[in-house]
Amino acid sequence: MTPGDAAPALHFSREEFAARVARARDALRAHDLSAILLFAQESLYYLTGYDTSGYVFFQCALLTAADRPIVLLTRRPDLEQARRTSTIGDVRVWYDAEDADPTADLLDILHEHGLRGARVGIELNTFGLTGFNHARVARRLAGWCELTDASGLVRELRLCKSPAELAYVRRAAALADESLTAMLACTHPGAFEGDIAAAGIATILSGGGDPAPSGPVLGSGERALLIRSATGFRHLDAVDQLTIEFAAPYRRYCACLMRTVAVGAANDAQRRMFAVTRDAVQAMTEAVRPGRPLGEIDTAHRRVFDAAGFAAQRMAACGYSLGATYRPSWMDVPPMLYAGNAQPALPGMVLFLHAILIDAPAGLAMSLGHTLIVTATGSEVLTRLTPDDRPCR
Repeated sequence: MTPGDAAPALHFSREEFAARVARARDALRAHDLSAILLFAQESLYYLTGYDTSGYVFFQCALLTAADRPIVLLTRRPDLEQARRTSTIGDVRVWYDAEDADPTADLLDILHEHGLRGARVGIELNTFGLTGFNHARVARRLAGWCELTDASGLVRELRLCKSPAELAYVRRAAALADESLTAMLACTHPGAFEGDIAAAGIATILSGGGDPAPSGPVLGSGERALLIRSATGFRHLDAVDQLTIEFAAPYRRYCACLMRTVAVGAANDAQRRMFAVTRDAVQAMTEAVRPGRPLGEIDTAHRRVFDAAGFAAQRMAACGYSLGATYRPSWMDVPPMLYAGNAQPALPGMVLFLHAILIDAPAGLAMSLGHTLIVTATGSEVLTRLTPDDRPCR
């Protein structure tokens, strides 16, 4: 089997990958860069289809402004992974050893491409490059070429999804609906949080989806106030509250949903918090307009909550971009949705909007969130599920 010709697991056409690489080369030239060192696994998946968890070790790909094949430097366990999931034909391997330093192999690759003294971009804002490995790269290339942060170069290309990508996003959203429905069906007094989470995860996987890059965030009682996942599942009380936030991925593309539900009985404070949260999500969704700053979404979020007297209980941001991501996060950022963010909304962007209230003194939480696509005229909300004004299970 010839390397580069196998790739039976490509999820986009080779023509689409070629067009993405061509746009990335155009961006390199526009930024006066001769090449870029790709450390973000999301960049490699976007440009080539390469799909792995091996980015937790030293792994780097070289993309040049000149029309030359992408070169991937990775460990031996990822050799067949690259051959069979990507369009990459030139895979170099570094081997584990007590004194192994793959930056020496990286320098050899750069030398082969005549990049001595060149201006070379590097992806720094990524989980695929630890501080330790960045220090090794910087030491190795010091004085040999000019390294400059180009973390946003491929990231910006990924913001607006192609029709093929949006098809995966819509499938992810359908799985999210099915997953939330399955979790709510298991939610009742005495239910075990682990069983609720398992029902949601099983629905995604049996529907052809992927394991989520993190979470789910799922907690009752005081844990309903948590915005991150935490260990220690419990049984729901006779009267309780449950917060669920999760991503449903399909071909790595994520769609998210968030809900807080009252269990057994809802009190007046919860009903008021729910009504205001529902109004905030509606205002935020209406604020999504192509060409308008993303910060206006958070302005709407703040306006509704603050007018209702919940300024101290709301968050300082109300969502973020989604895409194809890897552990440890389903958040595909930047951009975040915060007041003052001047980034314009553009057709093809996928955003997760969430409205969250945490009343710590009262021990109450309330949240709603959904995923949408920015369109030419506004937005397309992807969930079929509507918030219930009787948030009781």
